[in-house]
Amino acid sequence: MRTRTRIAALIALPINAVLFGAGAIAVLSVPALAEHAKYLLPIVIIAGLTATFPLAWALAPRLRARHHYAGDRQAG
Repeated sequence: MRTRTRIAALIALPINAVLFGAGAIAVLSVPALAEHAKYLLPIVIIAGLTATFPLAWALAPRLRARHHYAGDRQAG
């Protein structure tokens, strides 16, 4: 198993928890959306699951790098 795959697998669960938490807070804190929480929360769960793995795959190389690269947008 490649290192990138292992790192992506390790960070997938925390990413999923953050995405679900942000979506659940957004749905439950807005009164207009809270009325439809019965339908919106499953959508938040599915959207979080589908976004988790591409995000984990994209973040894995950044976690492996020891230093920021010169062409990196966040390096400045």
